[in-house]
Amino acid sequence: MLVKPTVAELLKKAENRYRLSIATAKRARQIFAGSKPLVETDDKAPVSIAADEIEAEKLKIYNEEEWKELQKNEMIKKEVSDKMEEQNKDEEADNNKENNDEQ
Repeated sequence: MLVKPTVAELLKKAENRYRLSIATAKRARQIFAGSKPLVETDDKAPVSIAADEIEAEKLKIYNEEEWKELQKNEMIKKEVSDKMEEQNKDEEADNNKENNDEQ
């Protein structure tokens, strides 16, 4: 049973009880399987630890629209990063070619 944080406090971090319970259960399973807690706590119960993590905002509970937007932004960042890496490789290759031509 959750005493602190209360369900009412945790609901401020989630869209509804369903999302809160799913997120808490998923994280509790990860902790039970050996994942290290994201907060310092004396609690041993994975559900309590997961609730503490949500309260401490170490976990964010996204709704579907927020998650899609986040994924889209991450894909854009990766594409930009990949292009920059490719440009850097091309510039490095050009510099190496110029250095070899000078010798």
